[in-house]
Amino acid sequence: MQDKSLFDVPHGVANALLLPTVMEFNMDACLDKYPKIAEALGVDISGMTKEEASREACEAVRRLALAVGIPQHLSELGISESDIPLLSEQALADVCTPGNPRDVTLDQIMELYKKVL
Repeated sequence: MQDKSLFDVPHGVANALLLPTVMEFNMDACLDKYPKIAEALGVDISGMTKEEASREACEAVRRLALAVGIPQHLSELGISESDIPLLSEQALADVCTPGNPRDVTLDQIMELYKKVL
C-alpha cells in the first residue's frame, strides 16, 4: 500500500512534482553535486560552468518527471492556494527539513509551493 497525504497524493508523486523547484532553490548550496546529477541523466555538461550544469540538472529532473507522467502543478492534484499555509507548516515541521542544504523559512516554503501551484 502506498503512503498518502491529506490530499490523497502518493509521497513519490509529491516528491517528483516538487523536486525540480526545490533543486532550483538549493542550487547555490549544491554546485558541486548537481553537475553529477546532470551527467547521470544524460546531459553533456562539457564546457559548462558549474552553475550552467546545475541548471541543466534541474531541467533534466523536470524532463524525467514529465516523461514518466508526473503532474507538474499542485492544482492538478486538487490542491489550491488556500492549502499552501497548511502544507508549508507541515513541510517546515518535517523531520527532514533541518537536513536541507539551505536553511529555509516558512515564507520561502510557501513561495516554493506557489511556484508549482
